[in-house]
Amino acid sequence: MALQECLSVFLAAEDHMSTQFTWKEEFNIGVDNIDKEHQQLFEGINSLFLLTQKKSGWIGGKNSQKACRKGIQLFKQHALKHFADEELYMASIDYGGLEQHSRIHKGFREKTLPALERELEQADYSPEAIDHFLGVCAGWLIGHTTMEDQAITGRQSSMWVDLLEEGELNSVKRAITQVMYQIFLVKPEMISDAYNGEKFGTGIYYRLVYETVENGKTQEMLLAFEEKLLLRTIGEVMGNKSGKLSTALLHNARYTMQRFAGRVIKVFLKGDNPTLKEENLLSYDQFQKVFEERKRVASLLFDTGEGYFACCILTPDQISESPGIPISQENALDEVAHYLKERQELEAQPPKKKVLVVDDSATMRQGLKNLLGWDYEVSTVDNGLAAIRTVTLNRPDLILLDYDMPICNGKQTLELLRSETHSEDIPVIFLTARDDADSVKGVLSLKPSGYLLKTLGHAEIKARVDGFFEKNPQKI
Repeated sequence: MALQECLSVFLAAEDHMSTQFTWKEEFNIGVDNIDKEHQQLFEGINSLFLLTQKKSGWIGGKNSQKACRKGIQLFKQHALKHFADEELYMASIDYGGLEQHSRIHKGFREKTLPALERELEQADYSPEAIDHFLGVCAGWLIGHTTMEDQAITGRQSSMWVDLLEEGELNSVKRAITQVMYQIFLVKPEMISDAYNGEKFGTGIYYRLVYETVENGKTQEMLLAFEEKLLLRTIGEVMGNKSGKLSTALLHNARYTMQRFAGRVIKVFLKGDNPTLKEENLLSYDQFQKVFEERKRVASLLFDTGEGYFACCILTPDQISESPGIPISQENALDEVAHYLKERQELEAQPPKKKVLVVDDSATMRQGLKNLLGWDYEVSTVDNGLAAIRTVTLNRPDLILLDYDMPICNGKQTLELLRSETHSEDIPVIFLTARDDADSVKGVLSLKPSGYLLKTLGHAEIKARVDGFFEKNPQKI
């Protein structure tokens, strides 16, 4: 029985209000059996979404839970069969990206799905766990179908061409896991091998550049530690009772991170003897700017159980200019004290409302950040899928969402947000060049908080955002 048919047995014959992912012609890659399997996977996701809708009367009930268990297993079987079929097709046409593409399938099959299934079992298939499963699967499926699968027939280029080979990436991952345990006594679980600089909690951002004596090779690394991870590990060892960063703790953290990075870089550089050439403590804005400008060969996000941690190794072809004042032996005391003072001053200020800007135009993102950054904490991402993950890691008070984006457009992004319990009530204002009635009607059911025409002047856009928060003063 087909996935859609099996799930329909469990659905009531009433009209269900639900998130629905609409298959579009541009999702096709031009291979009939592959395109049909993609459509079936979309249908399976849609059917599972129906089962979790609060208005359906099924959520939390035994029948709903049973249906979801069965539906999820069917979705998994269908996805794994599709991966095998797709890889056979790629092999039949001697597709050059087969190894890389199979790697992506393997990561979803062996890492993402098992982690999601464990979460479902531990939560006894709670509505929240099911929502999380569906959100992750839907986001992954849309992104993979509209990017990597399009590359098979030359309709799109793969976005992961610069990644390390699987064996190298696994070596780096193992090194990170081992060193994190040895230094911090935590067992990190990798939750993403495509981290894109999204903000999580209050972070410490650190840049290191290593150089090998033997052949002069350089390698740049970015580390991001959630502050609470440092406080609960290094801080506890130091007997830090205040629960706040101190100068001594930050110096200790610097040397700890150097030990960590040196071990990982040594594995990455295959035994060469690396020496630290440059280091920087960065603000989040500086950290994010590097992500805007540089490609990564490895960009891994871990959940340690004590806080998030990210390790990013950048492309070695060109070391970026120092995003801040490099720390040296002569200025270390002053630079660390200055860094800590700026953080403390920032924390002492009244908390700002958080605004997430989602737009594929770098000019638009930077313009809005410059415009709103004095009064609001502004984060930016360049696509809808990154927005979904950012919302999970750092919930905003308002999202400014571009209507027209490739891969996952504004409407699809809002559908995903509305389908997840943790994001269904976040206010969203569309950024658009469209002012036609059809575009507005197409998203009315998703209850956006308004529309901002990109043709408006800066003062008007700022006034509209200010006006929204004046009418909605309570922090979400």
